[in-house]
Amino acid sequence: MRRYAKPVVVADDLTLLNGPTTGVVTLPRHLDWSGSADYDLEAAGRIVDLYRTVLIEATKPDDLHTFLNRTVLTRLWPALWLPPAIRKAWEDRFPTLQRPDSETAAA
Repeated sequence: MRRYAKPVVVADDLTLLNGPTTGVVTLPRHLDWSGSADYDLEAAGRIVDLYRTVLIEATKPDDLHTFLNRTVLTRLWPALWLPPAIRKAWEDRFPTLQRPDSETAAA
């Protein structure tokens, strides 16, 4: 039996991520159907939730460009819980996001 696998959407270039860094962001239904689609970017927990939701639910690169900001993504990346396939796809495209391997760092 084959399970449905949602395609992973990755930005073509981090410089295209020009989303907001302040205020309240309301995600459209195709990204957040939970009923709590308003994210206050001044609240640390909510900004992490927003980035995680957009990275997991994006259906096209424009979703990423509209709601994510390169500087914020880079800062949050090490702490974001993401499904392994999404983390790998992003880190394969953008090696600068990869966390230093502890074994390599110790060498």
